[in-house]
Amino acid sequence: MRNEYSILPFTFKRLPHRKMLMVNQSGEFTFVSSDDFNNLLNHDLVADNSTYFELKGKHFLADTDLDIAQEMVATQLRSRKSFLRHFSSLHMIVVTARCNFICDYCHASSAALEQQKVDMNWAVAKKTVELIFSSPSPVLKIEFQGGEPLLNWPIIKEIVQYGIFLNRFAKRQLEFVICTNLTLLTEEMIDFIKEHKITISTSLDGPKLIQDLHRKTREGYSGYDVFHSNLQRLREGIGQDGASALLTITKSNLSRLQEVIDHYVELGFDGVFLRALNPYGFARQNMEQLGYSVEEFVGEYKNILRYLIELNLQGIPFAEYYTTLLFQRILTPFSTGFVDLQSPSGAAISGVIYDYNGEVYPTDEARMLARTGDRRFKMGHVLKNSYEELFAGALVKKLVKKSCIEVLPGCASCVYQAYCGVDPIRNYVETKDIVGHRPSSDFCKKNTMILDHLFQLIDENDPDVMDVFWSWITRRPLEEIRHDKFNRNSS
Repeated sequence: MRNEYSILPFTFKRLPHRKMLMVNQSGEFTFVSSDDFNNLLNHDLVADNSTYFELKGKHFLADTDLDIAQEMVATQLRSRKSFLRHFSSLHMIVVTARCNFICDYCHASSAALEQQKVDMNWAVAKKTVELIFSSPSPVLKIEFQGGEPLLNWPIIKEIVQYGIFLNRFAKRQLEFVICTNLTLLTEEMIDFIKEHKITISTSLDGPKLIQDLHRKTREGYSGYDVFHSNLQRLREGIGQDGASALLTITKSNLSRLQEVIDHYVELGFDGVFLRALNPYGFARQNMEQLGYSVEEFVGEYKNILRYLIELNLQGIPFAEYYTTLLFQRILTPFSTGFVDLQSPSGAAISGVIYDYNGEVYPTDEARMLARTGDRRFKMGHVLKNSYEELFAGALVKKLVKKSCIEVLPGCASCVYQAYCGVDPIRNYVETKDIVGHRPSSDFCKKNTMILDHLFQLIDENDPDVMDVFWSWITRRPLEEIRHDKFNRNSS
């Protein structure tokens, strides 16, 4: 006689050693034996089995409480989709397309220094800020991008001051970030950055020889030397934590990531984002010289993750941010707010970019695509369109409709669906279709291989390794994590 219980929706994947990984719609997961898995499906799982209670507790099955179980899953799913409540909270402003560098992997295809016609003017900047404050989000982050944004420093100052003025009435949580190579930093800029609590995001590919290899200045001097000097000056002015660094991984530094990490530690950074090269701008043109396979990237990712774990266990706190984002999605019920790992896509609904000329795009990648002449993802213009026309227009609706991972071919049945996301712009670049083609997608292959590895580590459940990951997720010292765990186990 079949046991009376209902099976709730889930996806699954067969693992080595006759194990099955199961993940439900809200992102709860469990490992079960092949026998228990088959018994579950055949309604032969007995109620006094420990697996039965675990599957019931994590809402893979329900017996007398189906309505409650469904409501619990729905509540957890709402938590994961909470980023939708903070509609368009990240607003990127390209204050200039000019740059004093000419990096051969530049996604934005930057313009020469003398081309001042690619600077944002005040009329466009003022309207852009007003549109930003039309967003319903309680949090507004304005991120200045380029080119090199410090080349149009007067407009940055005007935008910050006008944003602060508008916020006296709007009362939002207002944040500012400047993405800069730091080489044009002056004392006046540092004072302004400190006064207005502006965060700095810069670029660091490794020690001097690695940094200068692809990040070349237009005037021929070593960009690293000036970067290093100005980083110290900036920290003296705004504090050690005022600047973070972004790493671009090319063929040149992929096999030298341990050396890169050591340099990050030497310069006082406490984390890194291991991001693979994306196919935009100059990077797309130079992919043969700069690129590598997904297998090569993930192989080095595994090696450096092991190295980072050892560093943390030796008392050197240093996180890998992409791993942290994935573990937040796997081990907690909360939304990460990271655009690349959202469904529907975070394009336009979480972040948006305003180009120097007033054109609005759903992602930075869409803006980069427009640099090549393809403006199909242009949402509108700040001087010509209202907030409603921009964010409730046909383009944004199409992107949302075509980027729900729960119904996309190849994603709907994937065990990692709850932890992954959709990038319709990249899909278009690679396949000329915003839905994309999962079997040939490097984005899909990379995420699948990384998640395979992370779930292997979860299954192995090494206490030291998991303590390191929890310290990254909670942003707490490793010793504090261990102390709390010791107290829980002792009580």
